[in-house]
Amino acid sequence: MAGFSSIIGHEQIKEHLQNAISMNKISHAYIFDGPDQSGKMSLAKSFAMALQCEQQSTEGCMECHSCKQALSNNQPDIIYLQHEKPNTISVDDIRKQINNDIVIKPYASPYKIYIIDEAEKMNQQAQNALLKTIEEPPTYAILLLLTTNADAFLPTILSRCIRLNIKPVSNQKIHSFLVKEYHFSDDKADICTAFAQGNVGKAIQLANSEDFNEIKNSALQLLKRIKEIELYEMMEAIKQINEYKLEINDYFDIMTIWYRDVLIYKATSDANSLIFKDEIYNIKKQASKSSYEGIERIIKALDKAKRRLNANVNFNLVIELLLLTIKEN
Repeated sequence: MAGFSSIIGHEQIKEHLQNAISMNKISHAYIFDGPDQSGKMSLAKSFAMALQCEQQSTEGCMECHSCKQALSNNQPDIIYLQHEKPNTISVDDIRKQINNDIVIKPYASPYKIYIIDEAEKMNQQAQNALLKTIEEPPTYAILLLLTTNADAFLPTILSRCIRLNIKPVSNQKIHSFLVKEYHFSDDKADICTAFAQGNVGKAIQLANSEDFNEIKNSALQLLKRIKEIELYEMMEAIKQINEYKLEINDYFDIMTIWYRDVLIYKATSDANSLIFKDEIYNIKKQASKSSYEGIERIIKALDKAKRRLNANVNFNLVIELLLLTIKEN
């Protein structure tokens, strides 16, 4: 992390936060709402660093004592809430780390800034405890709530915070970032960009992932031979997919993008607009065998399978139903 200028995309949010600093119209509470790895933490850290910068810069000068501390996460007046239970931020976490601490003036900075990551994990008592602080904060206090689901907050919290919705970054920006920073070939950058779906953190994760190619190859191998699989082999296929249980969303996304390629090729016969350009032979073959309705049904089934797994439906059952749908269409 090195300030606003290093963040890819999110121009409107960066401008909003930097204007707030330059015009000295800073709110006491902000909500950064967006998917995992979408840039919430980078934006919050850059904002906190700039607010505490000794040069009073809207970017953070990177050189002063405060900025150097912020860059290494050691700035004493930028506080990150910790919670022991993985799925819950408790009322004790809020009371001990925020409410009881916020009355103490900043150690060496103009502000005392609290960053609450995964804020949707606050239970109702924790939210009520935080609400008291949001309603009557000391003049120097700023609360930054980072969440994947702001709708999980009490309406009274939402009404007292400035809500910043993190929007997807354009494919073009992500693509050129991967080519420039990671020296990817255009084809590899195309694939990672398609999977990132506007999420820069996801693109970086894929860029550094050794497993991704393995998952991709496994999913595509299965798709290429699924029509020929006998029902007794289906259990083998399910067993194989089980190995990627933790990355199942990536596995489904690979399948979805492959079928979208099939759909695009069927409609246009244009190989240039495909993501999996190196799969053109198999995509062509699949397109000639499949109907538009059949491909649409498969894409819908993949989306449904994702939702079912999120709702904790039995893994093997979901995969079996999905594979049968793909086989039939």
